Amino acid sequence: MICSRRTFIRDTLTAVGALAFYPLASCRADSARPGGFTNFEPAYLSLEREGKLAEREKELWDIYKECRLCPRECEVNRLAGENEICKADDKLKVHSAGPHFGEETPLVGRYGSGTIFFSHCSLRCCFCQNWEIAHRGDGGVISHLTLARAMLSLQKRGCHNINLVTPTHMVPHIVRALRIAVAKGLRLPLVYNTGGYDKLETIKKLDGIVDIYMPDFKFQDGKLTHKYCAEASDYPEVAAAAVKEMHRQVGVLRTDERGIAMRGMILRHLVMPHNLAGTDRFLRWVAKELSPDAYVNIMDQYRPCHKAFDYPEIARPLSREEWRQAVNWAKDSGLTNLDL
Repeated sequence: MICSRRTFIRDTLTAVGALAFYPLASCRADSARPGGFTNFEPAYLSLEREGKLAEREKELWDIYKECRLCPRECEVNRLAGENEICKADDKLKVHSAGPHFGEETPLVGRYGSGTIFFSHCSLRCCFCQNWEIAHRGDGGVISHLTLARAMLSLQKRGCHNINLVTPTHMVPHIVRALRIAVAKGLRLPLVYNTGGYDKLETIKKLDGIVDIYMPDFKFQDGKLTHKYCAEASDYPEVAAAAVKEMHRQVGVLRTDERGIAMRGMILRHLVMPHNLAGTDRFLRWVAKELSPDAYVNIMDQYRPCHKAFDYPEIARPLSREEWRQAVNWAKDSGLTNLDL
């Protein structure tokens, strides 16, 4: 359950000082579960100790001055309050934060995924199910300290990770808040929950910061992303390059003995009516280019939202027959870690 902005501000403002952190004491290696973790430590702690996290933050702010954080490369000066297609200016704007139980099982566990929804989005899909947040920009402006306190509050409440939803256009703000939270005891895995339209340069800056990447891979045909995603005709190539880099950094998903995700990739794919998303091609690509062991969530929840009704071919939910066909493709793809 995502809390309201009022509850979010109330909870984070009361999280004063260094909050007690809940160590992952149960993250011991387990011979019954390959990939179990001993003394898990999130990747960003090592960078902070070495002083490299501060260097990365500076590099990201430099990109922010002539914004090239996403593949749109608008080159507006975000520091001066300018904005372009994502509609985000120099402010850190968040819609909500709270334990979320609707994510994949390895993220949710018993106490939920500590989800933070950022306002605005650079991909701007016409069928967006969170269009009020992504397109309209619902949310409130907060400080970096408040965001850090939100992370710590989620940790104190027992969440298993910090899940950053639509973070691409807010990366410098996130890293600054992360550094504040680390100094106050943050020790949870960091999840980068993105629509897949990520610039390779930005993803490389996140190497050693993000523990779990969770990208969507929406379409295989650039003509369709041009049509449905604000003329992002380069989406298939951009997403493929970004996802490969994410996989290079963190590898296949690994969990502790409780089945809680600690490091790796969770790859999402939304099945569309008429196989417009190219699900069959997507599944073959993952098996060939990443790994047969890649964790892939084949999502069946497409329904027309926002401006989808302007396009007759996507103005209806997924049919049962289309979903069965997608499942068959998934089973025939050679992938061994499918979430159906």
